[in-house]
Amino acid sequence: MLVYQDLLTGDELLSDSFPYREIENGILWEVDGKWVIQGAIDVDIGANPSAEGGGDDEGVDDQAVKVVDIVDTFRLQEQPPFDKKQFVTFMKRYIKNLSAKLDAEKQEEFKKNIEGATKYLLGKLKDLQFFVGESMHDDGGLVFAYYKDGATDPTFLYFSHGLKEVKC
Repeated sequence: MLVYQDLLTGDELLSDSFPYREIENGILWEVDGKWVIQGAIDVDIGANPSAEGGGDDEGVDDQAVKVVDIVDTFRLQEQPPFDKKQFVTFMKRYIKNLSAKLDAEKQEEFKKNIEGATKYLLGKLKDLQFFVGESMHDDGGLVFAYYKDGATDPTFLYFSHGLKEVKC
C-alpha cells in the first residue's frame, strides 16, 4: 500500500486506496470522496430478542455518524474559508516553502504550472472547503474539497508536488 504524506509536515493525506486523476498539467490530483455511515452497525444474528426477554434497546449506544471517507481516514481538519487575498497570500508562502523541498527538475515543472493551477482554484474559491493534515501545521499544504454540479459526494484536490509517496 502507498500512503501520500504532506512533503512539508509529514501528515498522511491520501493513499492509493483512493484513485486520483491528474488535472492542470499534473499539478493537481482530483480524488473522489464518499459520504459513509460510521458506527451503529445493525447485525442480525438470527435471534429473536422478544422471545429471549430482550427489549428494543439493550443499553447499546448506537450513534451513527455520516462522515466523508477521506476526511475520516486521514483525520483531515477543516479550516475556515479563505477570501481571495488570504488565498493568494497562502499560495505565495506555499510555493516558496514547497519549492525549497523539491529537486531542480520537479521545481521547474512546479513553477511552470502552478500559476494555471492557482487560477483554476481561484475560479472555484467560493465553492471550496479547506482542510489541513492532522498536525494542523500552518505551513503545510491544503487539501481542497468541492461538490461538482449535482454531485452528492465531494471531490478533493491535492497539490501533487506537495505529496511524498511512502510504501507501507
